[in-house]
Amino acid sequence: MRSSFLLLVAFLLTCAACNTGSKKETKVFEGKKTGVLLVNHGSRSATWRKALMDLETEVKDSILKDGKVQGIKTAFMEYNEPSIATRLKEFDQEGYSDIIIVPVFLTVSTHSFDDIPTVAGQKDDAQVMEQLKIEKIERYKPQAKVHITPLLDFTEVLQKNVLRRYKAISKDSSNEALVMIAYGDETYDKEWTALMNSVGTYVKEHAGVQNYTYGWCGHIVRYSLDSTTAAINKALQYKPKAVVIPILVAHDENFQIRIIGGGIDKVANKDQKVIYKPDAILPDDDVKQWVINISQEYANKLL
Repeated sequence: MRSSFLLLVAFLLTCAACNTGSKKETKVFEGKKTGVLLVNHGSRSATWRKALMDLETEVKDSILKDGKVQGIKTAFMEYNEPSIATRLKEFDQEGYSDIIIVPVFLTVSTHSFDDIPTVAGQKDDAQVMEQLKIEKIERYKPQAKVHITPLLDFTEVLQKNVLRRYKAISKDSSNEALVMIAYGDETYDKEWTALMNSVGTYVKEHAGVQNYTYGWCGHIVRYSLDSTTAAINKALQYKPKAVVIPILVAHDENFQIRIIGGGIDKVANKDQKVIYKPDAILPDDDVKQWVINISQEYANKLL
């Protein structure tokens, strides 16, 4: 009888210990299922889209490893599926409580400030909603809570990226001027100009280049080649050679080849005066680390 009693006590103590251990493992995440959504502009270029999908693959293991984030997806804001709405629906269907949206954008724009929050149901701007409808961009407000992180310009990632790419093709910084060609944004021209000046100043300080100029290749100039040509010709007033760096997230043949390359073709004696590699910001280890860090930072806030 005594032995049976002791066995019962031992069994109950074991069960209590198991339950205690189980609570320790799950209480931090109890009721939470957090996902990360990497949002980018979208493009008709397969090369461009692959670079953004590759970014997800490269950061996935690091973001998921500690269990604070349970899933990661990529969405294209326009032109392509999976769209933001499609991914938000998937997160809802999979029972997520929180979604961390990481916009892979350089600085503030109508896309990052207005479109993404409106598409995700966080803003109700009638004008933006009407424009999204015209562009056939679906809006979906998820059941999960949405958290949108800051953009890349909150760090020095872009400055370091442009410095690295400039040094990789520079021949003699004392005889070169840096030319940066970015997408730009008509509404936030002041912010984009400040970003170009910040990057240009950084390269001047760390590479010995004395002069820089910049131009636009996006909607702000109606995708014209002339802004690129003008920026290069201005740089050639300072130095005999211009080193052109695309300030674009990924490679899109329409921008790096047709627009920027076409603008270079209009420069007199371009073969002697212009140094150009039609590359992009991605792939970049610092961008990957930024995505990992910002995702983990926001996931920790949700605990």
